[in-house]
Amino acid sequence: MPIAIRRLLPIILATLLLAATSTGASAATRTSPTQSLGNRGADVRAIQGLLGHHGFPVAIDGIFETATRDQAKAFQAARGLPVTGVVGETTWAKLLVSLRPGSNGAAVKVLQRQLNEKRGARLAVDGRYGTATTNAVIAFQKHVGMTPHGLVGPVTWRNLLWHYDYPAFNSTSLCDYSVGNGRANWGTGAAIGQLEAAAAAFATAGRGRVAVGDIGREHGGDIAGHTTHELGLDVDVRLIRDAKNQCTYGSNWRYASYDRGATRALIRAIRAAAPGHVKLIWFNDPTLIREGLTTYHSGHDDHLHVRYCEASHPAAAYRC
Repeated sequence: MPIAIRRLLPIILATLLLAATSTGASAATRTSPTQSLGNRGADVRAIQGLLGHHGFPVAIDGIFETATRDQAKAFQAARGLPVTGVVGETTWAKLLVSLRPGSNGAAVKVLQRQLNEKRGARLAVDGRYGTATTNAVIAFQKHVGMTPHGLVGPVTWRNLLWHYDYPAFNSTSLCDYSVGNGRANWGTGAAIGQLEAAAAAFATAGRGRVAVGDIGREHGGDIAGHTTHELGLDVDVRLIRDAKNQCTYGSNWRYASYDRGATRALIRAIRAAAPGHVKLIWFNDPTLIREGLTTYHSGHDDHLHVRYCEASHPAAAYRC
């Protein structure tokens, strides 16, 4: 072997080792979402299902209300954890249970719901870890760069809880409008659950669907045309139009097509669906700013920018 190649060999081997392990290392650093009173969505349903598995039953409705908080506190007290009612990394670690083909029960249902909601697995939520669930787990592990072994331990759970969710666009309450970034509609389980609840409440007023623009990429990260939208907690929403056709056309607070009253009602629905978890709403209508409903930010004359927040989020801008 030539001397030059022999000298380079350790560097080449180290580079190959780094490439082989980097995805797993990244996966190991992903954290589970912190959920607390006022949150909604897929990850709240996971908490509720896992509380039931451990003997602290609560309705699995995806709403983190007082009953869920109280059962979370009872679970924390029973496990020697700080009794806060906030489900963060240490509480998740005690809630999660290892699963494998042949497992049965409430924790398997949690797994099946998460795979359905985060990856569209279309599993029957029957609590039986059979072939379909095994295959869905393997597919998910491949998707996030893990070794596809079909077993569910702490790393698979962490990746599944961390993974973003996608809105359920429909013909009655929620539609998508494209701004050139394709399916950039992925957000945290809480952001999507809270957005869907707000849209469903707004739909009862008969003012058309809520039109959603960019939220984020499936695994977060940079997104063209935005300085934010990287953490799954920023949501762009079109203004409501007098003609109720915001799914087709945009507007601006200065235009005659803009319906201030309906947009005000939408903002209130957004805040009501996520009490304590709306950090800010950027929108430049001076009337709504004076009413304390929105905040001025350059470039937000034609849409709402809703920023959701989480308790104890590592980034201060997204911390409730």
